[in-house]
Amino acid sequence: MIIDEIKKANIEAMKNHDQNLRAIYSVLISKHLSATINARTAGGVVDDAEMTRIIQKTIKELEEESANYAKVGNKEKSASILKQKEVISKFLPQMMSRDEIKDIILGLEDKSVPFVMKYFKQNYNGKCEMKLVQEVFKRCVKVRIFFYFLCY
Repeated sequence: MIIDEIKKANIEAMKNHDQNLRAIYSVLISKHLSATINARTAGGVVDDAEMTRIIQKTIKELEEESANYAKVGNKEKSASILKQKEVISKFLPQMMSRDEIKDIILGLEDKSVPFVMKYFKQNYNGKCEMKLVQEVFKRCVKVRIFFYFLCY
């Protein structure tokens, strides 16, 4: 699981006395613990897909924080935060490309919007951005309609 890799990286950062990396790993571990507590009360479990969402949200927060430090002229802190962002990005799974998403959509029997979105959410959660799936789907549907009218 992703959280196990993060915990190992945290231990390695402790051994190397790297306070910058320890800080971000501690944040992720804390967010995971909080999500686990919330999931237990609801009867669920925090899986890799949920951990991926936590990391993605943390990356967005780090980007905003870095931009704010850059605005006030604190380039050192901004660079430090960008390094943290770069390090935790390595824990994200490889995201699917447009072509991979398109091939999967074209291989589905039911090409309705609700079915396609539900299929990707169930089977590829955390491995693709749902916004990208929606864009690719719209493009596929437009192309199919265009070719349909050309053929008839």
